[in-house]
Amino acid sequence: MIVTADDGTWGFGTTGYGQPTISLINDHIGPLLVDESALATEKLWDMMMRITSPYSSSGLASYAISGIDLALWDLKGRTLKLPVYELAGGKARDKQFCYATGNDTDWHMELGFKATKLACPYGTADGLEALDKNEAFVGKARDLIGPHVELMLDCWMAFDVEFAVRLAHRLKPFNLKWIEDCLIPEDHTSHKALRERLPWQTLATGEHWYTPFTFFEAARDRVVDIFQPDINWVGGFTAVQKITAIAEASGLEVICHAGMNTPFGQHFNISAPNSRWGEFFVGGAPGVPLKQTNNYPGMAVPENGHVDVSDEPGFGHGLSMKAIEEMAL
Repeated sequence: MIVTADDGTWGFGTTGYGQPTISLINDHIGPLLVDESALATEKLWDMMMRITSPYSSSGLASYAISGIDLALWDLKGRTLKLPVYELAGGKARDKQFCYATGNDTDWHMELGFKATKLACPYGTADGLEALDKNEAFVGKARDLIGPHVELMLDCWMAFDVEFAVRLAHRLKPFNLKWIEDCLIPEDHTSHKALRERLPWQTLATGEHWYTPFTFFEAARDRVVDIFQPDINWVGGFTAVQKITAIAEASGLEVICHAGMNTPFGQHFNISAPNSRWGEFFVGGAPGVPLKQTNNYPGMAVPENGHVDVSDEPGFGHGLSMKAIEEMAL
């Protein structure tokens, strides 16, 4: 996604779901933003939310808004010759602590991560034996990393309340920092029920929630402890700032979904006091250096579980217009 100012300055953002999202941007949202101030990110975000409200600002519209909003923030930083984290208030910490996501736990330890998250392999569709298999799976990882590395479990919407409760009790001896995305995201009633039945277990979710309004409802009912919006899906940098304000006022933490895998998430994380952790999805095979799995030449990758965020103007993605145009071929 490219936005261009009348002086030729441009900004770059990314989002998902291909042609349907592109159509929303090019055929509806984009034309209505022409001739507006490119630096007025708050106003433009509000306009986009209202432009898309007749067919809901969630879902595909949220993806479209995200791409435009991120490109606008990149343009603003490049125009003012400042990294986006400075525009957002400056660094909240010198380096960003991050954890590794994936099931190559031994490789994560070799890379120096001090926290790792597993993808849960068995859900309700696998029947009663799924509880035994998941318990053995998590137990093996805990034995490998020992007691002084944090361990989490991502369940990717595969459970119902009853299964999640039974599994959480099975896994209690392994001292999980949190259990993530147990339920269908739209089922708010079940999220409330899970919170009531597992008052002792830290719960995290939000990568499939769209717009700040959903997060406000979750904070009001305190159904989870950690919000995990995806900055490329939820409405962009502006939306995540609003979600962070909701979380901070509610005593909750924000950890962007795969936030350390993009310059957009890195700049948000480093600027937010209540975003003490970041997530890095290890997409390469064991032995492949993290730099080789990175799509942004200007973006830092984790070293010993920490990231030094780029201080280049904008998001510091390091992409030229030519490189971006070649992506579309």
